[in-house]
Amino acid sequence: MNTGEIVLVKNLTKRYGDFTAVDRISFSIRRGEVVGLLGPNGAGKTTTINMMIGLARPTAGSIFINGIDVVQDPKKAQAIIGIVPDESNLYGEMDGFDNLCFCGALYGMTRTAREKRARELLEQFDLTKAGKRPFRAYSKGMRRKLTIAAGIIHGPEILFLDEPTTGIDVESARQIRWLLLDLKKRGTTIFITTHYIEEAERVCDQIAFLVEGRIVASGTVPELMESITHGHTIRLVADTDLAPYVERLQERFPHCTVELQTNNAITITSNERLPLSPVLQYLDGLGVSIFEAKEMRPTLEDVFVRVTGIEAARLRKEKEKGGSGR
Repeated sequence: MNTGEIVLVKNLTKRYGDFTAVDRISFSIRRGEVVGLLGPNGAGKTTTINMMIGLARPTAGSIFINGIDVVQDPKKAQAIIGIVPDESNLYGEMDGFDNLCFCGALYGMTRTAREKRARELLEQFDLTKAGKRPFRAYSKGMRRKLTIAAGIIHGPEILFLDEPTTGIDVESARQIRWLLLDLKKRGTTIFITTHYIEEAERVCDQIAFLVEGRIVASGTVPELMESITHGHTIRLVADTDLAPYVERLQERFPHCTVELQTNNAITITSNERLPLSPVLQYLDGLGVSIFEAKEMRPTLEDVFVRVTGIEAARLRKEKEKGGSGR
């Protein structure tokens, strides 16, 4: 394993009878990165994360975390990882402080160390006032934050989160994204599964699209954007009907593609970055004033739809339901 890599997955496969949930996927994660596995429900996200944390045995393939063979020695690997499942595994009758201390004890922390760490995490996650309230009285967002705190109480080298913000309110989801970015600044490597496109774009350094058990595209957000960008596009908006000028613009700039979007808006696409001044001067000479000019860039949603063929609206509907990501 490369010294910069903390995770190496090769040809990972999981079958249930005749059904293949995960189909020969391979990827690596560098230390300090936030890596996201993005896909619809049923894509194989939860199955993948369960194999990586030693809760499910692969049908084939290998998983190494910090040089440890997870398939052969899952207990050793689990000592250096933090796990935040899609459903909380904390105890409803215990308060926040005691839940954290209990988790610390499971990882072999001394009483002094786990109590000190629990207080630090309650403060860091803005849960100090709730620290003595029973967990069952917490809101969904507070439960999620405490579950993340429990996953990192022992200072893991890598944190695994399965759908960390599904089913919680917008403000709590925003706070959790901030917490993840703060953990990254502190040096924690993070692997998340999600079907929130915006979340992946804001938090992740690397993203892989998983569809029907296969990784169909992966890379940084700019790399994924570049994969569907075949030129540079600018959008021009005028205070007059631009339809009569489309053909004349096409003749004047033959290396570009000019398209009418609405009566008073056009797009001009070129393989090379197009200077605005010649276009504006030409239109001004025709008596056309442009009051808005903007370079058009694809979004991660555009990339996902183009690569997978799955409409982003389907993901939004699924995240509202908060279904399983197996």
